[in-house]
Amino acid sequence: MAGTLYLEDLSPGARFTSGEQALDAAQIVDFAQRFDPQPFHLDVEAAKSTFFQGLAASGWHTASITMRLLVQSGLPLADGIIGSGGEIQWPKPTRPGDVLHVESEVLEVIPSRSRPERGMVVVRSETLNQHGDVCQRLTTKLVVSRRPAG
Repeated sequence: MAGTLYLEDLSPGARFTSGEQALDAAQIVDFAQRFDPQPFHLDVEAAKSTFFQGLAASGWHTASITMRLLVQSGLPLADGIIGSGGEIQWPKPTRPGDVLHVESEVLEVIPSRSRPERGMVVVRSETLNQHGDVCQRLTTKLVVSRRPAG
């Protein structure tokens, strides 16, 4: 989905909400087998005796879902979502059966002094489950283009 917003269109307090993505145990295990093979991501029974006390998605799986939701429906930036750094937290685990969506808020808009064609935007994105629990909090600096002249 092509984005529509440029730096000039954004201001602190602007909010965006994505569509939803459901997650099941098979998806959690598949991702973990490929990218984060730890017992609490791989095996329902083994996970019961771990810190998570049950199967939990890798934080990187939650981050990947967050990115997909932002790109597809959550943050319509004209030239794409281009990260420049940030901070990520996982306050609650993502579980099988969770239905995730992302709520984002623009915190700061910083026009570039040296690159007049773009600027930086600080955005806080919270990935929430169907109960409203925050499974991930991402505060990131994004490179955002200015509207082309003409």
